[in-house]
Amino acid sequence: MATAFSQNKRIPYGHNDSIGKFYDVRGIKMYTEVYGAGKPLLMIHGNGQSMNAFGGIIPYFAKKYQVIAVDSRAHGRTKDDRDSLSFEMMADDFDVLLTAMHIDSCYVLGWSDGGINAIVLAMRHPDKVIKLASTGANLWPDSTGIIPSYWKGELKDYNNWQKKMPLTTAPDKNTYKIFMLDWLQPNIPLKALEAIKCPALIIGGDHDLIPVPHTVQIAQAIKSSYLWIVPNSGHATLNEHRDEFDKIVDDFFEKPFKQH
Repeated sequence: MATAFSQNKRIPYGHNDSIGKFYDVRGIKMYTEVYGAGKPLLMIHGNGQSMNAFGGIIPYFAKKYQVIAVDSRAHGRTKDDRDSLSFEMMADDFDVLLTAMHIDSCYVLGWSDGGINAIVLAMRHPDKVIKLASTGANLWPDSTGIIPSYWKGELKDYNNWQKKMPLTTAPDKNTYKIFMLDWLQPNIPLKALEAIKCPALIIGGDHDLIPVPHTVQIAQAIKSSYLWIVPNSGHATLNEHRDEFDKIVDDFFEKPFKQH
């Protein structure tokens, strides 16, 4: 057991070249790493992150699931030199990726922007999602979908970016592109969540960057959903309360959904 634990600690998630693989997806090469065996579970990270964001929970879920860790478009090792980026574009990427991997449908776990991606994937490609768990997601980018203090910080960042224009380096252009994704998006009406047919577990911390009332709105708008507001937690619910997070998400995936 100790050896297995130390091996898990040493796995360089996002740079594990012994198992990493690129797939041709809609004009980009999408980087993936697969761990474990069982029912497929797609993990989608947040803005500016990579699959390494899930390094703390992959070992738990890989014991019973085929964990598909992925670097989203324009993140990590999945390069994208185009100017535009949207959640709809990214959701379509995951749909094509799963098809390329010969996976008809899967469980989906998303954090932050990845939580938005999980929701949009279930809206646009409902056949691909068995159940989704989304933590720290918002539906619109103003100070009701993000706490006002964080939104003001983003406004300051936006103004600083404008002073740097025009951008000349590829890293700056990419960083600005993914920043603008969150500054301008998503723009999802609550009614649009009626398109989600699968059960959903909607998660937020009680001190999250996403206001609790907004997280409640998301859960209420999805027909088959559970809501979990994690006490004493910020945005990183899966790290701040890892053991409880792992257990509750696993139970949600494993047990039949019961409508309250």
